Amino acid sequence: MYLKSLELIGFKSFGKKCTLEFSTPITSIVGPNGSGKSNTAEAFRFVLGEQSIKSLRGKRGEDLIWGGSSEVPRSNRASVKAVFDNTKRLLDIDFDEVVIERVVYREGTNEYLINGSKVRLKDVSNLLAGANIGASGHHIISQGEADRVIVATSRERRQIIEDALGLRVYQYKKEESLRKLEKTEENRGQVEALRHENIPHLRFLERQVKKLEKARVLREELVYAYHEYLKHEEDHLQFERESVAGLREEPSREIREVGKRIENIRSELEKTKKGNKESEALLTIEKRLSELRTEQTTFARSVGRIEGQISFEERRLEDEKKKASEEEGRPISYSTVRSFWDELTLILKERDDEEDVDMLKKVLKEARRTVAAFVGHHLVKTEYIPDTSILLRLQKEKEFAETKSVDISKDILEQEQRMRLLSEEIEKEKDESREIERELFTLIAAQTELRSTLAKLDARESTLRRDEDEFKREIGEGIVLIGRQIQGYKDFVPKDDHTDLGLDDEKERTLQTERRRNLEKMKIRLEEIGGASADEITKEYTEVKERDEFLEKELVDLEQSAELLRKLINELEKELGEKFTQGLTEISTQFNSFFALMFGGGSASLTLSEIKRKSKSDVDTMLTDGEIPEEDDTQAGVDISVSLPKKRIQSLMMLSGGERALTSIALIFAMSQVNPPPFLILDETDAALDEANSRRYGDMIQNLSEKSQLIVITHNRETMSRADILYGITMGIDGVSRILSVKFDDAVTVAK
Repeated sequence: MYLKSLELIGFKSFGKKCTLEFSTPITSIVGPNGSGKSNTAEAFRFVLGEQSIKSLRGKRGEDLIWGGSSEVPRSNRASVKAVFDNTKRLLDIDFDEVVIERVVYREGTNEYLINGSKVRLKDVSNLLAGANIGASGHHIISQGEADRVIVATSRERRQIIEDALGLRVYQYKKEESLRKLEKTEENRGQVEALRHENIPHLRFLERQVKKLEKARVLREELVYAYHEYLKHEEDHLQFERESVAGLREEPSREIREVGKRIENIRSELEKTKKGNKESEALLTIEKRLSELRTEQTTFARSVGRIEGQISFEERRLEDEKKKASEEEGRPISYSTVRSFWDELTLILKERDDEEDVDMLKKVLKEARRTVAAFVGHHLVKTEYIPDTSILLRLQKEKEFAETKSVDISKDILEQEQRMRLLSEEIEKEKDESREIERELFTLIAAQTELRSTLAKLDARESTLRRDEDEFKREIGEGIVLIGRQIQGYKDFVPKDDHTDLGLDDEKERTLQTERRRNLEKMKIRLEEIGGASADEITKEYTEVKERDEFLEKELVDLEQSAELLRKLINELEKELGEKFTQGLTEISTQFNSFFALMFGGGSASLTLSEIKRKSKSDVDTMLTDGEIPEEDDTQAGVDISVSLPKKRIQSLMMLSGGERALTSIALIFAMSQVNPPPFLILDETDAALDEANSRRYGDMIQNLSEKSQLIVITHNRETMSRADILYGITMGIDGVSRILSVKFDDAVTVAK
């Protein structure tokens, strides 16, 4: 025997612990209506995992728990325990005895236990399915359900027959594989979405990395260009500095000597010709010329200084324009946008189900504030208007200085003209005093020429200072672009073949101008590439690329898993089809035999309905394309054809209640013969049988008990007579169902 016992505690009307032992092939359970005997059949359904409370004749889980009476208080839990003999390993578990228990509590929770260990419902179902046992299977036929297989649709009838053939385990595997395939396809879709989201950022970073490589090469070229330009410029400035200093030395010495001589002559003239109007006029003109030339030198230097400031200011404004242009096209990092999106999504998601209008307004206000903060932080002005006030002021100062210099030049020319005229008059004088005055005139002319030479040197020196400032600024800018490598210009050895050119040669200055122009172009190109951190971009690129490679590998793995699942589903479909076809033929043969026995003739058969199911190639195509085939309502069901002796019928619905019951019994017994379940529970399936059919029914269960253990709930005397143990269910005034048992062998012995 496979089923050893059933223990009920607090289940429905069994308010106290009751145990039914099944040690014989046929066990009969009897009792008056309302005593609770059908509760035993429902107890079997319950412990085997039935989830439909309606099938257990209840509305809620607590309806299954003893509700109490005036004599016996109600229970807080109900439990049913089924004990199986597993010495032949009918159940796929390494125990000789297997105890399956289910407990329900009033709050609605359920517990499942196997040999005392808590498990899942799925674990119980899988264990029982391997032994062709289920909560709602063909082997538990409750009262009123005997003709279920007859009135069922052809598709439902097919499912009943599949259960009877023990194909439920294949169905579980198929359904599990379909769920796994669906989950795999869902995961693949998610991974593809992640990769699709990742790829644009990866491509962006690839472009950035390429730009960085270009920037690295360009920076190397820029280092050389800087070193070449700065080395030549430093040599030129040194040469110019020394040259100006050398050229200034002699004129400075001479002008000092001429100045002293002029002072001496003035003293002599004042002594010898004091009061001479022409001499006084000459001295006045000479003094005025000296003042004008000093003033002109001052303004010339101012012009040189202002020109340097103007050049610096123009470059500063140009740099600001470039920076503004770069800022306008400045990209926003992916992580910044992602963080903003996550923050906005969180704000909106928290109130997905919100219906309060005021609260929704607050949420929208908060979202708008978040968006405004993000846009305000990253918004770039489309128009850039630099502050040119300093440049305009310098230009005005230069214009004023140049104008004053021109005016002074005119005054100098005018004074020199007067001096020339006065000198001509003095030339006519032949006395000794005129000779001194002519010498004074000659010295003044020489002094004028020397001052002109020094003024030119002052202008040249002013230009030198401006070039030196520009040289320092260029070094500072170079430090920003290429770092401390800029200092390498001091040890630079030029590769060009222009060493024969002088440092102040016109061709050399033209070449230097070309070097400067090329340097500026390279700086602009480098700025256009961007100034993002190379380490940061390279690190992010590596991380994003590794993520893409990981997602790609995940897609390959998921596709391989999906392919294996499709193959498994196809194999299960094929095996199911083959086993079902073979089993249907065998059941049909047994059905015909039992039917003829029950009706004393006639015939019955099972056939596949003519509803065309989807072809295997269609299913294969769906699986190959990654589609999950849903339950196929067009799959062929099973039709029943019967022919009663001496009676013509055109449909099963034309059968009487008794004929339907007999047909159902014949089919149930046929299914049990082809694939005998470990046990079969029949709850008053013989209620509609007359005496003759009851005997036939009794013969069939007697025959069936050779292959399956039978638990029969009945009122039929003929059926009772076939049982080895008879359990009587009674109910006292306390409303509790109780069990009385009789073993017929012992009863006969006592009677004798």
